[in-house]
Amino acid sequence: MTTETATAPHNSSEMPARRRQVLEFLLDNLVWLILIVVLAVFSASIDQFLQIGIFINILQNSTFIGIIAVGLSLTLIAGHMDLSIESVMALAAMVVALTFGTGGAGGALALEPAWLAFPVSLLMALAVGAIVGTINGVLVVRLSINAFIVTLASFIWARGLVVALSGGRSVYGLPDSMRVMAIDHIYGIPLLAWMLILVYIVFAFILAKTPFGRHLMMIGGNEVATYRAGIKVGAIVTATFVLSGMLAGFAGWLLASRTAGATANLGIGMLFQAFAAVVIGGVSLKGGQGRLSGVFAGVLLLSSIQTAINVMGMPPHYTQMIQGGLVLAAVLLDTMKNTIRRRYL
Repeated sequence: MTTETATAPHNSSEMPARRRQVLEFLLDNLVWLILIVVLAVFSASIDQFLQIGIFINILQNSTFIGIIAVGLSLTLIAGHMDLSIESVMALAAMVVALTFGTGGAGGALALEPAWLAFPVSLLMALAVGAIVGTINGVLVVRLSINAFIVTLASFIWARGLVVALSGGRSVYGLPDSMRVMAIDHIYGIPLLAWMLILVYIVFAFILAKTPFGRHLMMIGGNEVATYRAGIKVGAIVTATFVLSGMLAGFAGWLLASRTAGATANLGIGMLFQAFAAVVIGGVSLKGGQGRLSGVFAGVLLLSSIQTAINVMGMPPHYTQMIQGGLVLAAVLLDTMKNTIRRRYL
């Protein structure tokens, strides 16, 4: 009797801790479980879906949305939002295409040696993103304007600038040195896919292992308390918008390489897909919480669904319908996870 009474509290205290660990793991990795189930269903129901080539195609098609989703994730974790990423991506691609393109409205800038077009165009795209990101960051931090309003305005004016610069015409004919990213492979995997993986590895490390990443989480969790702790909140938030813009510029450079040019409507709709991937991936809309591993799974999930619809020959609008449903489900899931964490963790 005495022994049972003494050991019972020990067991009862261990079990809740174990359950909390399991519950926390499931909440953090739920999107990966969903992705596995979806891929299993597609593989079982669609002929020849279970192929290495299709999975590599899914990864490659995730590149552009996946990269701008990283920038959006950073701003959301900081408690803000960047709606300008789609237009910044298009603007960077158009600036590069106008400078180096030989067809349409292109300026056909020829550098010697020819390979210089590769680094120069990349720096141009990053600079475009950094400029827009700096404008967004300064308006949000210095003038205390809501980030939604600021970046929505940037979304509009940057897209308008794309049309104004190109005159609404397509630009094409980028030099071969700039098309390397879209053409070459390493170990059978396209360079575009490697760029996506590299971006996620780098920024996952930054979020998890650097003071910048930890401070970003703290700011999203409680900006006032973080400021009182002596952390330079304004500088970090501004840097976050600059990084988001540069990532969008990088995605635009890769997209221009993929399409060998740019059009006025380049990338339209990618913002909403990136937003869906971020929310599905578990980044909290309230800030202070999120992991890029989940965002990566969310991007792959959306790309897998789109690929499956294409393989089945279904109309493209089914993709939009499903993505819209997934966004709503992700928001509800985010609310549910926050409720569970408050009650049980």
